[in-house]
Amino acid sequence: MKLKAYPLQFEPILKERIWGGEKLKTILNKPIVSKITGESWELSTVEGDVSIVVNGDLKGKSLVELIDQQPNEILGTKVYERFGKQFPLLFKYLDAREDLSIQVHPNDKLAKERHNSFGKTEMWFVTQADADARIIVGFKEDSSKEEYLEHLNGKTLVSILDDVKAKAGDVFFLETGTVHAIGAGLVVAEIQQTSDITYRLYDFDRKDAQGNTRELHVDLALDAINYNKVNTQKKYETKANTSNVVVDCPYFTTNFIPLENKVEVSKSGETFTVYMCIEGSFEIEYDGFKQSYKKGDTVLVPAEINAFVLNGNASILEIYIS
Repeated sequence: MKLKAYPLQFEPILKERIWGGEKLKTILNKPIVSKITGESWELSTVEGDVSIVVNGDLKGKSLVELIDQQPNEILGTKVYERFGKQFPLLFKYLDAREDLSIQVHPNDKLAKERHNSFGKTEMWFVTQADADARIIVGFKEDSSKEEYLEHLNGKTLVSILDDVKAKAGDVFFLETGTVHAIGAGLVVAEIQQTSDITYRLYDFDRKDAQGNTRELHVDLALDAINYNKVNTQKKYETKANTSNVVVDCPYFTTNFIPLENKVEVSKSGETFTVYMCIEGSFEIEYDGFKQSYKKGDTVLVPAEINAFVLNGNASILEIYIS
């Protein structure tokens, strides 16, 4: 039996990481129980980590089940036509108590050939930053495979990589092939293609609680890396009650909405929409439905809901597929 669609919330999938901390609880209200929680997967259909609905009549159902039963209604006609019943994006919050490993993600072609997966184009929206926090993104100058290997083997890789200070509100867009690492002291919202394929290049020679180092993927990464200097930081407008474009790429569009009262939203039914509440709180009102959301919440508005209202005082990320 088909159930009436409504904005959906999901149980966060919490991940311990060697570099994680406790800010996902203190800043974003996530129910963590570990002092090294690095990630909260907000919306996922990655095998083994599928999101489960926590609100309304569909509570307990997985996102995979809902898409299988009602692909056009959940995904949207255009998204279903392009991706079939695959949910094409993965949404996360990350807390970096320590530097993440230096890593790179393969493009669609390599990921398909090697892992039968999407590639991993992604973006970061910095939600909180300690003083002097920074990220590593790409090379300082155009490089080469030979120069990269020389510095990697000499444990001086960081010296040829670009180091950028980051503050709350900064956005970085990382196309596949960009060598990168989130630095210590940052909490970020991450929007990416549905993929868990990461090639780890260097992990600062860290050891886990059992004294083991983490696996590196040096050989796999060689053909995945873009050795040229890249510009990753995105500038955007912050006009109130407006969907200000932050990133518009073939895989997703992300807007920033500084909500100050009420915004009426009208959609075509071609794509789902996801809202991530970065600051403050807001409500979605739709055909008798009203639900409140607070900082750290993520909500999926199915594609068939094509007219609704956002009401409140909040900073919101709005994500869909163009």
